[in-house]
Amino acid sequence: MIHELQNNPNLTGQVRLIENITYAAVAGRPLKMQILAPWTQRYPKQYHTDLRPLIVFVQGSSWRTGKMGEEIPQLVQFVKHGYVVVTVQHRSAVDGFAFPAFLKDVKTAIRFLRHKAAKYAIDPHRVAIWGTSSGANAAMLVGLTGDDPRYRTHLYAHESDRVDAVISCFAPMDVADTFEASAKIPGNKLLQLCLFGPNTAKWPELKAAMSPLDVAKPGQDYPPFLLLHGDADQVVPYHQMVDMYDKLDQDGYDVTAYRVKGANHERDFWSQPVYDVIRDFIDQKVK
Repeated sequence: MIHELQNNPNLTGQVRLIENITYAAVAGRPLKMQILAPWTQRYPKQYHTDLRPLIVFVQGSSWRTGKMGEEIPQLVQFVKHGYVVVTVQHRSAVDGFAFPAFLKDVKTAIRFLRHKAAKYAIDPHRVAIWGTSSGANAAMLVGLTGDDPRYRTHLYAHESDRVDAVISCFAPMDVADTFEASAKIPGNKLLQLCLFGPNTAKWPELKAAMSPLDVAKPGQDYPPFLLLHGDADQVVPYHQMVDMYDKLDQDGYDVTAYRVKGANHERDFWSQPVYDVIRDFIDQKVK
């Protein structure tokens, strides 16, 4: 017996991976991104793809160049739910690119995506940024420094790097405290030298500029924030999320926080309920 299945004329639920897109090049080094988009986008002459809200995802990497594909299997569900999702790389601190290089790169990527919005079926007026660990540090700083000229490069300078929502998973909110807590981790001192330079007298100022807890100020036009952190995190202390939540809440900002009970850094943090909370937040604030 030959069974029968119905075809899928509208390509419903199908996801396209567009790999190795160069959004910038610095000192001869290409900066890459990967785009997860609806499959219909591959056939623009046959199908119309409505503009979709964008999620920019920054993978944690200890401020090195992260692996773009690390979370792609989990991010696919967000494309099926109606988003375009882009994973973004940035320069590595240990390759000689000190702070704020990673922040400038992520902001450049956002401006590139707005510049290319029509090509990739992106709605440039609905943009969320989501990061994990050091990537969440970048995401928080993007949300707190929208269109800040200190972190703007000449590329796509006519576009905005502001976002409409921020999702932070186990972010270093206080960089000095993070390095103190992880002092016994191999490479801790080297990473600080790479991020902040050899003049240790300047480290406190630079660490403060890289710490969302210090950057956040009252009376600003910030997007909504969703903060998630495991209360058994052995790399970035859980209290940092609590401190960040308290500061944003006391200053009257739109902030929601979740404690992931018993979760360490990355590892056992993830579950479908975590992804559902993130998706519901983006639906409410961006979609």
